[in-house]
Formats: sequence, C-alpha cells, structure tokens
Amino acid sequence: MAISERPRGTKRTFGERLYDALFHNFVWQSIFRSGYPNTPRNQMLVVATNVFLHLHPTRIHRTHVKITHTYCLGGLTFFMFIGLTVTGVLLMFYYVPSVDRAYTDIQDLQTQVRFGQLMRNMHRWMAHAMVLLVFMHMMRVFYTGAYKPPREFNWVVGVILLVLTLLLSFTGYLLPWDQLAFWAITVGTNMVGSAPVFGADSKYLLIGGVTVDQNALVRFYTLHVIGLPLLAAIFMAVHFWRIRRDGGLARPL
Repeated sequence: MAISERPRGTKRTFGERLYDALFHNFVWQSIFRSGYPNTPRNQMLVVATNVFLHLHPTRIHRTHVKITHTYCLGGLTFFMFIGLTVTGVLLMFYYVPSVDRAYTDIQDLQTQVRFGQLMRNMHRWMAHAMVLLVFMHMMRVFYTGAYKPPREFNWVVGVILLVLTLLLSFTGYLLPWDQLAFWAITVGTNMVGSAPVFGADSKYLLIGGVTVDQNALVRFYTLHVIGLPLLAAIFMAVHFWRIRRDGGLARPL
C-alpha cells in the first residue's frame, strides 16, 4: 500500500519516516515537482512533465506570447551559443594552440583564408553579445521576480551559466597570443593567485606553472573548446528542463 493511501491514525514505520525525510523536504521539492514516482499520480506526472516527451506545454498563458514579457533574451543567448559553437568549430580548422604558431595562424586566418576574417569577427562579436545578453537576461529575471519559489533552483542554474559564460570569454581571450591577450591573462591570473587560501593553487592549475606560456595556452584552449562548452550545454539543458517543469515562463501575478 502506498504511503498516501495509509489509513489515518496509524503509526508510521521507520521506512515511512525515512521516505518523508528524503522526499518531502524543501531541497527535493525545489528540484523535482512531481515527487517520487511511487503512486499512479506521480508516475503520470513524471511522464506528462518530461521535457523530452513534451517539450512544449499544452497550454500557456496569454502573457507568454508577448515579446515584452521576456524580450527573448534567453532565446537570443542560446542562439549566440549555437553561433559560437558553429564558428568556433570552423576556426579550429585553421588554428593550432602553439606559442610558435598561434599568432601567425590568426594573421593568416584574417588575410589568407577566404571569409576567415568574417568568421573570426562573427565569433568575437557573438561572444561579446552573449555576455551582454546573459547579463540582461539575469537582470530581467531579477527585476520581474521570476527567481522566486518555485523557481529558485533554476535561478541557481542561471547563475552557474553566467559564470560559465564569463569563463568562456576569459579563456578565449588568450588564444590569439598577441600582446593584449598575453598581458590581460597575466594580470587576470595574478589576480586569481592573490586570492586567500587557494589562490596560488588555482593559478597554478589554471596556467600550468608560474608564467603564461605553452602550458597556459594549451589549458586555456582545452577549457575553451571542450570543457566549458560541454558544461554550459549540460546546464542549459537543465535550465530549459526546469522552465518546462516549473510550468513554463514566469508571469506577473
């Protein structure tokens, strides 16, 4: 017999108390809306609210179709990420993360490769636009109160995506290997190294030594093209999933 069907007035067992402690708490209910699927109702909700089986809700509020509701800032940010992925893959064909070749490869890309300068400029300006759009999206969510319960977990995911976006911009800054990039990363990593407790270790892990050289370029390149985009894609999927599970877009009362 399910816990919800137990007659009133009967003493609960240790397993039932453990179940309530695990699945009837603020943390669990802020992440999973339907509860543990041990009842027919919860099993139905797991299927009906699954983002992969039902990407769009069956009904939406009329405010959700207005452009002024969200200004499409979240969708535009995701579009920038897709564009950065496409242009980044194209740029990888002409770039080698080596201190002996990186700067020359960038110069050849802009002067010798057909549409190379267009590719690089699109990648650069879309990166700037993504940072700006993420910041504006967070402001819109904050000032409209869309971060409040039951959407507090998705706000945390959004903050993580903001940090990942800034890290993507920071790691891509070193790749041209010119004077501006070299000294900007030198200053940035020295700021990280001056942090208390874990600052020196964080700087060493970030650049692979004490100075910005080949090790730093390889690590920044790996983070920029593999590590951080993969994490961003995962958290974006979670972000979209939470919007769907929380009933669609937040709307005014």
